[in-house]
Amino acid sequence: MQIVFSDEPGRLTPEMQRLMEQAAEEAFRTEFDKEAGIESLENDPEIGVTVVDDNTIRELNRDYRGNDSVTDVLSFPQFEGHADLLADLMNDEASTLIGDVVICFEQAERQAEEYGTGMTREMLYLFVHSVMHLFGYDHMEEDEKAVMRAREEEVLAAIGVSRGK
Repeated sequence: MQIVFSDEPGRLTPEMQRLMEQAAEEAFRTEFDKEAGIESLENDPEIGVTVVDDNTIRELNRDYRGNDSVTDVLSFPQFEGHADLLADLMNDEASTLIGDVVICFEQAERQAEEYGTGMTREMLYLFVHSVMHLFGYDHMEEDEKAVMRAREEEVLAAIGVSRGK
């Protein structure tokens, strides 16, 4: 799994980047390890992570979702869902861009303070939440939300990031 970071002016700490890489590996491994042959991928799946400010996320939210407001994270999956992503992953001809994650640093700061989670935990939660969307999860229905939340917490716990960290 490869993570490509875009963060001007460099607000992500090395620890945040390292933990995001670990989280992506853990999420990917546990999501696809039960799929036949996934452990022997020839290509290196990739996720893009961009950290932006309030104005930029508001513009993206307006342009892509029709919501003219600041949000914490946006996900831009490259596939329609789990099955389409898996089919592409099994294609040995090219590396797979799973999708892009855009996190609003300022909103994450506000939420970290509001929830008392700390900035590292908040950034990791938003990243993992977005990765789950890239894998095809959603939270529009309560049952879907419960499954998605459980997967998020499972990944975070596996890399040692708790609610208070």
